[in-house]
Amino acid sequence: MAAAEEGSSTLATAKVIVSATASFTATLLLARSVTRDLIPDDIQDNFTWAFRKFCSRYFSSKMTIVIQEFEGLEPNKLYEATNNYLATKISPSTTRIRVSRHEKEARHNVSVEPEEEIQDVFDGVDVKWELVVRMVESNQHHSFGGGRRFGKSETRNFELTFHRKHKDTVIDRYLPYIEERAKELRQEKKTLKLFTLSMDFYDLSEIWTSVNLDHPSTFDTLAMDIGLKETVLEDLKRFLRRKDYYRRVGKAWKRGYLLYGPPGTGKSSLIAAMANYLKFDVYDLELTAVERNLELRKALVATANRSILVIEDIDCTIDLSDRSAAEEETTEPHKSQEKKVTLSGLLNFVDGLWSSVGDERIIIFTTNHKEKLDPALLRPGRMDMHVHMSYCTASGFRVLASNYLGVKEHPLFGEIEDLIRETEVTPAEVAEELMKSDDPDEAFHDVIELLRAKQEEKKKEKEKEREEAEEKEKAKAKENEEKFEKGEDDDPPAVKN
Repeated sequence: MAAAEEGSSTLATAKVIVSATASFTATLLLARSVTRDLIPDDIQDNFTWAFRKFCSRYFSSKMTIVIQEFEGLEPNKLYEATNNYLATKISPSTTRIRVSRHEKEARHNVSVEPEEEIQDVFDGVDVKWELVVRMVESNQHHSFGGGRRFGKSETRNFELTFHRKHKDTVIDRYLPYIEERAKELRQEKKTLKLFTLSMDFYDLSEIWTSVNLDHPSTFDTLAMDIGLKETVLEDLKRFLRRKDYYRRVGKAWKRGYLLYGPPGTGKSSLIAAMANYLKFDVYDLELTAVERNLELRKALVATANRSILVIEDIDCTIDLSDRSAAEEETTEPHKSQEKKVTLSGLLNFVDGLWSSVGDERIIIFTTNHKEKLDPALLRPGRMDMHVHMSYCTASGFRVLASNYLGVKEHPLFGEIEDLIRETEVTPAEVAEELMKSDDPDEAFHDVIELLRAKQEEKKKEKEKEREEAEEKEKAKAKENEEKFEKGEDDDPPAVKN
């Protein structure tokens, strides 16, 4: 009997609790409904923000870092970096995201929406991100008639929440990591530009004009010797990761390359492949368009970091051997308008004091005749790596066959490779034959005909050289014989020969 009474009492208590809870919940829902209907949104936002701040200060072990979109009138770079970084952390559990794409961009831009929480882990530290948007009173708006008018403006902040004990880790390591990672992400989706001189040497911001660089060349598609290709690629990778090394040894963070070899061997394609791999813009400097060292310096200073400066055909675009001209330009200013760019003026930027202006730069010179260059240009520190762009090789042909026809193996490959080893033919010439037909059999027979024709030309050239040499020998022998007959030479012709 007592047990039944006790159970009945417990049930009655439970009913009271449930009833009270339901009444309280109903009251909260009613209050929430009234609040939404009667209280303006900005006051609601301010109340919510104040309530969260109160709870986090007095009842939580969490710490929150606020990253504002603007610091005064200046954009906050950390905010932009965070926005780019969090786009890579959006998970399937995220319900709302923002997607956009500008006209000249190849990829879509993804970003988080307000009030969406993004979870992240860094070195075992759990963190939570949220984009908070609030409307605040502002007196910074100006009317067209002059004077100020009051209004509302939108503020956007990223709030980063984590346990207080991890403050140093988050500030000293996590946030710098986000900035570095965001930098890499910007480079990955960057639309490359090809810059050329605009001839406006009065405004540094307008010296260069640009177009999109859409060259498809990559290291995978380059018809280069495989070993040489890997060497160049490894050199670029080493350059990218050695920022601290260059600073420690007191050298500018730059790298110089000389690409030399016959026309049509792929120098321009290699430059495009380097740009696509590094995600560096390309500045194509035509030295004949620059009249003085001062103008050259202005143009070079106006180039951006993380870029490739290209000076093509350095041996024939301009006479760079007259180093004394630079001294004359200094001692005789009235004649400076007549002076062209000098070797000293170029070297001062490549390896002198001006070389420290800017970071992470590649400087590339190209030439068809390396032997014509001044030795001062060739030493390490100016042209650190010399890359010989040779005639087509067997491995290069296979790359071309894969690129142009999608063929990796064919019965004619053996014959073609044997002919290539005995023939001097450029990748450009082989590519031209491969483009003539979509039928691999027909295209490869065209290549064989080209190679045999090249062999025949080479034989004729050698025969012609042999005949010319014999003619010279005969002429020389005849000349010696005439001298001997005239008594101008005591030795008989047979002795001289």
